[in-house]
Amino acid sequence: MFTIKTALPEEKGIPSGAIRNMLEYWNKKDVPMHSLLIMRGDELVFEKYYAPYKAATLHRMFSITKSLVGIGIALLTDEGKVSMDASICDYFPEYVTADTHPWIKATTIRNMLEMRTCHAACTYKVDMTSDWVESFFTVAPTHKPGTIFHYDTSAAHVLCALIEKVSEMEFLDFMKNRLLKHVDFSEDSYMVKDPFGVSMGGSGLMATPMDVLKVLYVLSKKGTICCSDGQVRTLINPEYIGAATSNISDTIMTSPLPSEGQGYGMQIWQNEKGGYVLFGMGGQLAISIPSYDLLVMTTADTQGMAGGNQIIYDGIYDVLLPGIEEDEHSSKSLNTINSVDKVSNDFNNNSNTNLKLDYKNLMEYADALVIAPPRVPESYLLKRSVSSAKSGCYSYSLSENQHGYKKLMVSLSNDGASSIVLSTESEDRQIVFGIDSMQEGVFKKYNTAYTAGATWLRDNVLFIKVHLIGESVGSIRIELYFGDDDIVLYMRKIEETYFKEFDGHFYGHVG
Repeated sequence: MFTIKTALPEEKGIPSGAIRNMLEYWNKKDVPMHSLLIMRGDELVFEKYYAPYKAATLHRMFSITKSLVGIGIALLTDEGKVSMDASICDYFPEYVTADTHPWIKATTIRNMLEMRTCHAACTYKVDMTSDWVESFFTVAPTHKPGTIFHYDTSAAHVLCALIEKVSEMEFLDFMKNRLLKHVDFSEDSYMVKDPFGVSMGGSGLMATPMDVLKVLYVLSKKGTICCSDGQVRTLINPEYIGAATSNISDTIMTSPLPSEGQGYGMQIWQNEKGGYVLFGMGGQLAISIPSYDLLVMTTADTQGMAGGNQIIYDGIYDVLLPGIEEDEHSSKSLNTINSVDKVSNDFNNNSNTNLKLDYKNLMEYADALVIAPPRVPESYLLKRSVSSAKSGCYSYSLSENQHGYKKLMVSLSNDGASSIVLSTESEDRQIVFGIDSMQEGVFKKYNTAYTAGATWLRDNVLFIKVHLIGESVGSIRIELYFGDDDIVLYMRKIEETYFKEFDGHFYGHVG
């Protein structure tokens, strides 16, 4: 069995207080975090999950999938089954015609790994009902390949299709057989497929945060580790890791955030601290900072939150790292505590009392981590009269709308489960939520779990936030404006593909 050794934060020169300060920083910024894992010096010093997430909960890793696809291509290259400098058209002759653009024919596998294809955007999004792989070869290119960086998810998808075609295995089965079995990657992990049965190489990985941290660990060790069978093995070509984690492509032209403007290697981003990142939309970040011998894994949902990913980075860079530096300079590291049991059971020992209390405080704070209900911004400075906030059941007839909703039922309870029910002629769609608390539910149509909470923005305005859990990481945000005898409902879904029925403006009268 492959296991990562554990240690106390202070044993690896990380103050517990710095970790707690980082968690509190994210909380104050209202970042919906899902997990945090920290390794230093080959040992895991922190691992916590925000309820209802747990260690075994599979999480959509989005574009971290691309990093695994890049590794898969490297494995096939080592086996002599693909060549990085060959045209991608050589492997998909079925999509090539006399009309295929020369720039597409000139696009190499290396170009695709470096995100320097001939396309400026994801090609399959032009028409998602047509063959996603074929679109790469038929959508008109915008520029000469091997030159300009553009984040092209369709390139990673085609590379994943290439792995499946050449290996004659599904992508994740291939990766488990060649690599991931050696680090005990979750057996339940899987890939979301495109409508044509190809694993979504750009965003489809469903895995645990620990799974991804293990891959990051292998990369940090230049591909060579002691595997689950006890053998020291080189699992990934170190030359590929060196190239993949280096600065090859310039990203500053398209970067919306400083963290995304540091350059790009092969399906792996550079970071602001001279390291690299396996990057996934919404705060799925596997971060290596070699100068600190530090690995950090986060999962979250920052979609719809301007600069949300940068806030996660800033918590690490501006809170955690200075805490480590201060600890190293002060030479107050904890040296006499050798086990968690001693830390938790011997707080009365006069030696290192403050450090033990810091660790205890961190654990008490971390053990209570949950996805929090929405809260009123402090800048509102509102004096809400909670006692006058609505409670009870309300029924509204809705005006004609794009989703065919006829009725809206609102049930409000200040100390239990509340709900809204939107009814068409054929079905009811319910969302349960807590007011200043959270309630869990399931969207049966999508087999998607959620946790939802609400708060009163004003005495007649209720804001509800629904956190989606599973393949559809994202949120549904709902605002209810209660009039004397009418209601305005505004719903906004922040999710890539589904939940369109929870989007738009609706008006209703009591009755």
